[in-house]
Amino acid sequence: MTRVRRGYIARRRRSKMRLFASTFRGAHSRLTRTIMQQKMRALVSTHRDRGRQKRDFRRLWITRINAVTREGRVSHSYSRLIHDLRKRQLLLNRKILAQIAISNKNSLYMISNEILK
Repeated sequence: MTRVRRGYIARRRRSKMRLFASTFRGAHSRLTRTIMQQKMRALVSTHRDRGRQKRDFRRLWITRINAVTREGRVSHSYSRLIHDLRKRQLLLNRKILAQIAISNKNSLYMISNEILK
């Protein structure tokens, strides 16, 4: 039987996996089977945490807006502020409101006073 010379395709595939796992520690960056397991786990985590990141940022923005509205000059809470914004059809999302609340509180106070009138 003649000798079969193997190609480089399998080696190329494994070296690509090693590039992905080059920052992993120990056997997770050296052994092919362990690299595959860790790669699948890492990809699952990134997919899950993209949704979680959106959730966490929204919670942060709501907390910041609520803290500034309860400080003093605004006479109502976060929920009343958002409700009145919707009623007046002012299209400001929570990210922009949180940036306004942190950088320039007076602007947020002016917006809330305009809503109340």
